[in-house]
Amino acid sequence: MIDPKKPLEPALYLVATPIGAARDITLRGLDVLAAADVLAAEDTRNTRHLLDLHGVRLNGRALVPYHDHNGPMQRPRLIGMLKEGKSLAYVSDAGTPLIADPGFQLVREAIAAGIKVVAAPGASALLAALTVAGLPTDRFFFAGFLPPKSAARRKLLMDYASIPATLVFYESPRRVGKSLRDMAQCLGADRQAALCRELTKKFEEVHRDALGELAAVYENETPKGEIVLVIGAAPEREDNPEKLEGALKQALKDAVSLRDAVDDVVAELGLPRKQVYQQALKMAGNK
Repeated sequence: MIDPKKPLEPALYLVATPIGAARDITLRGLDVLAAADVLAAEDTRNTRHLLDLHGVRLNGRALVPYHDHNGPMQRPRLIGMLKEGKSLAYVSDAGTPLIADPGFQLVREAIAAGIKVVAAPGASALLAALTVAGLPTDRFFFAGFLPPKSAARRKLLMDYASIPATLVFYESPRRVGKSLRDMAQCLGADRQAALCRELTKKFEEVHRDALGELAAVYENETPKGEIVLVIGAAPEREDNPEKLEGALKQALKDAVSLRDAVDDVVAELGLPRKQVYQQALKMAGNK
């Protein structure tokens, strides 16, 4: 147990903060925030509110803003404090620092400078969604936020289509309908999925259904709040050359371009894009 009246061991402490319910912060997290020489935060206003809720006083300690935009300017200052032997606690807005949140470059530079890095684990939207989605959790692939533009988003989704693990994405409420549409097309409309919204908050919701059905529901609906999308793993692949050739033959006949045909077959069969593309080139060249 950390004694808040005694100084912390000099180190960079990464403190997870609640993603909704304020009481989800850990006792150890509160101890670190109470005892660290310096606090750094993605948003100092949010952090002050969290400290006030839990009765943690700054008592003259510095609360330094640190986020993606001011990182290059602030990192030398923070690393300098750490080199002086100070303890520094860093929090992002909600959840675990570095998980689709700032902090990675700060950690890299601290490690390069020989500074100890300590995790004070706790809340994470990624793990919360995995636990309630009802999809396999033995293997999962976290992809963070997808690109905002459909072409780039679809390209990445095609790369992810054959990964034999549950897929997890963060998404903006404004884009979730378009992303679900692209997911249904690229990953397969029958793939089971869960849209997890406002986890641990008052209006928490988990909508479980096939991707195609979710895409239809949210096509013209913009849900409110933070969203995590959890997608079931790709179905086991059948190594059936005749089936691949038949699917490509039909797709090449129907599609506007070879690329579109390959995308359709990858989504249909769950095969690696490279394998399908090479076979499509071979078939197109033999015409």
